[in-house]
Amino acid sequence: MASGSLDFDPSVVDARTVAESMGTDPERGLTGGEAARRLASGGPNEITSTRPVPKWRKFVEQFRDPLIYLLFAAIVISLAAWLIEGGEGWPFDAIVITVIVVLNAILGYWQQAKAEHAVEALQRMSASTATVLRDGAQSRVPTREVVPGDILVLGEGDTVAADARLLSAATLKVSEASLTGESEAVLKDAHTLPEPAALGDRLDMVFNGTAVTQGVGRAVVTATGMATQMGQIADLLHATREDPTPLQREIARVGRMLGIAVIVIAVVVMATIFLFFGVNSIDDVVTALLLGVSLAVAAVPEGLPTVLSVVLALGVQRMALHNAIVKKLSSVETLGSASVVCSDKTGTLTKGEMTIGRVVTASGEVMVTGAGYRPEGRMTHDGAPLEEGGVLWSQTAFVLVGGSLANNATLREEDGEWLVQGDPTEAAFLVAEAKLGASDRRTSRFRRVGEIPFTSERRMMTSVEADAERAGKLAVVAKGAPDVLLRRCTHVRVGDAAEPLDDTWRARILDDVERLSGEAFRTLGVAYRRLEVTEPPELDDSLEENLVYAGMVGIIDPPRPEAAVAIAEAHRAGVRVIMITGDHPRTAARIAEDLGIVEHEAVAVSGAELDRLDEEGFREIVRRRSVYARVTPHDKLRIVDALQDDHRVVAMTGDGVNDAPALKSADIGIAMGRTGTEVTKEAAKMILADDNFATIVQAIREGRQIFLNIKKFLRYLLSSNMGEVLTVFLGVVLAGVIGLSHGEDTIVLPLLATQILWINLLTDSAPALAMGVDSEIEDVMNRPPRSLRDRVIDHRMWAGVIVIGLVMAVATLATIDLFLPGGLIEGSQSLDNARTAGFTVLVLAQLFNALNARSETGSAFHRLFANPWLWGAIGLSLLLQIAVVHVPFLNTAFTTSPLSFGQWLVCVAMASAVLWAGELRKLILRRAGAQPG
Repeated sequence: MASGSLDFDPSVVDARTVAESMGTDPERGLTGGEAARRLASGGPNEITSTRPVPKWRKFVEQFRDPLIYLLFAAIVISLAAWLIEGGEGWPFDAIVITVIVVLNAILGYWQQAKAEHAVEALQRMSASTATVLRDGAQSRVPTREVVPGDILVLGEGDTVAADARLLSAATLKVSEASLTGESEAVLKDAHTLPEPAALGDRLDMVFNGTAVTQGVGRAVVTATGMATQMGQIADLLHATREDPTPLQREIARVGRMLGIAVIVIAVVVMATIFLFFGVNSIDDVVTALLLGVSLAVAAVPEGLPTVLSVVLALGVQRMALHNAIVKKLSSVETLGSASVVCSDKTGTLTKGEMTIGRVVTASGEVMVTGAGYRPEGRMTHDGAPLEEGGVLWSQTAFVLVGGSLANNATLREEDGEWLVQGDPTEAAFLVAEAKLGASDRRTSRFRRVGEIPFTSERRMMTSVEADAERAGKLAVVAKGAPDVLLRRCTHVRVGDAAEPLDDTWRARILDDVERLSGEAFRTLGVAYRRLEVTEPPELDDSLEENLVYAGMVGIIDPPRPEAAVAIAEAHRAGVRVIMITGDHPRTAARIAEDLGIVEHEAVAVSGAELDRLDEEGFREIVRRRSVYARVTPHDKLRIVDALQDDHRVVAMTGDGVNDAPALKSADIGIAMGRTGTEVTKEAAKMILADDNFATIVQAIREGRQIFLNIKKFLRYLLSSNMGEVLTVFLGVVLAGVIGLSHGEDTIVLPLLATQILWINLLTDSAPALAMGVDSEIEDVMNRPPRSLRDRVIDHRMWAGVIVIGLVMAVATLATIDLFLPGGLIEGSQSLDNARTAGFTVLVLAQLFNALNARSETGSAFHRLFANPWLWGAIGLSLLLQIAVVHVPFLNTAFTTSPLSFGQWLVCVAMASAVLWAGELRKLILRRAGAQPG
């Protein structure tokens, strides 16, 4: 079947008939082979975006730049001059400039393609998934692989993968705001509509891109891709251009500022040339114009935005290898500035391997051995094995079977490994039940007929089961926080009988909760109620009254060993760690203390305590306290807002659908890759593939390093280009002093236009990109977080740019003076030889500067060989410069002459002045106590 839609309205047709029309079995779904065939014939389940830009057009776009237009003007001027002078020989200037323009376009195209490919790879990593029924088993597949006829298994937090007709629904609510604009979630119903209805009133349908906010359901897919309702309005959904980040805006501002400044300088240089040398021929005019144009082009780092994108993309790819999938490149900027991390406990700070270690009933307490999801372990009471068939065994089974009934997780063995799908806490009941040996009895005896799903507000879940041993009569089984269940219970199960739940029993049960919580156990209670009917009643809160309390379990989720180390590292980096959990306050405080989040005997703040505070009291608590327990999603949002009001950059983790508002509000919303819902992943800016807190701290380290690398190549590019500008400007102004004019009336320049463009091509790309992937040469975690209000290019960086640029210019002009007759230092070489030496010194100085720019205050010799890419870029640039100096046809093209070995040594020595000047400046900054950067 194609990915198109049905030829009838599925909302007014019986669901079974729709499934039959789609060629699928509602109980087993499609086979894997059939799903693959439909995917191949109908195409992926995707909303088609705007048509991709052809590669040739992307290449042409590289020429659409004002600076490139200046180079085109230079080509025209050069050709015109060549024709006016008779057109003899080859127009080398025009040819060289044309080659440089084409090479620059090829480089720009490659950099853009590199960035695009990196972003596409990240999008594939963060692609959404859907749960479908195939071959009779639930499986998680990428949303793009969902096909017509698939049976969607929907749960709270899922994003609906395609348009589908509901087969069943239990208190299923779906937010359709993205499709209909309706802000309230819609309560869905699988019953067939009597007549066609408007989109927002099709209660028996779910639609692609909408979000399940509550309940569960199953639906048969009727349309995918562009055939869905979302696809039909795809033109309204096309991605708009993302707003530039503060970093991108600052770099664009610097580029514009430099552009204006350099055009002014170019005009001043040309005016100075005409003033000092006069105009004696058309050749003089052409020389001055070409120099002005080339200076303007070379001095502006026009590749900055592209290099920035490539560096961000490569950095984010590197973060993905460490299980931190950043969805947008711009988020890296914020990540490195994080000053507070608000983390959930379960599965993030802890292992997420929920294991029942205690079962507490009115008849006694049972210890359960074994850890993880492998159903291997023993049940003991007072150190002795639990006697099967006894009263305590029976009551333990009552609790574990009840918890497994009020449960949507699955446990299965695959290639010797036990795998869990669903909530790890629910899976813990299945594992403990299997250890007791009661699983088969439950599956043969009970059949679910209804469900009231768990929500973070209710903190409980209820299942309605048909009991085969009671002739199909129904039983209500509830699982939830013990304090919540007790409010709904009137009796307690003692042995095989139910006794009234008086104050004594309530106090005893609550004491058990406190005791287990103090031992770092999370507690969940189980209660039940037998009904004398066989027909499913209305699923509402009235079913959850007059329950019989069966007992509770203590679930342990040990802290991750690496989490304590990561928290200590975060504290060292000036990042505050806050634990926010739905667990009992004593459990939360104990785990927080074990991990080093708080000091000994710290107390957790409960959600109830937060509710009693006014706004100022709330802000004060958030400033001082770092452990919060029994909190609601609304509390999470208020905590984020209070921290941001204190000018903190907040990272917040979450997994449930109700966490989405807090994640969206946080500066860096972090979704759990394993346990997180699709809605949460959609709202987040980063996804933890391994749900591990240590990965967050590693991502902060990577974010800081990426930002530091950006500062490195900015420092390098700006100072190198400053060196070119000052060399030409001072060379013209001081021509008579350094022997360039030598009493001649013709224009004599320190560097020719083609040489300036060559330097720009040679040194502006490869070394800058290599610095963008530099390894950590300074301890980026041994400093406080950067404020987002701090400038990337601050006064200290500008001072360094000017100093290094001036040293480059002085070294270059001093070399020319050293080689030329006259000037301050008497020389004996020709103008071409002297200019070649100066040209080479400027190239080498920029290569030395690449080493120098790796740190604002640290020595260039610290971890000198840590970046092989940088040395490769330096080596390649050096080889190309040697070719320009010594290959005959390049001598003609760039007006250079070969240098002797001794002259090369002089050039290297003069160029190294940049390195020594940089080392001296860094020493002064270190003595002054300057922060690294």
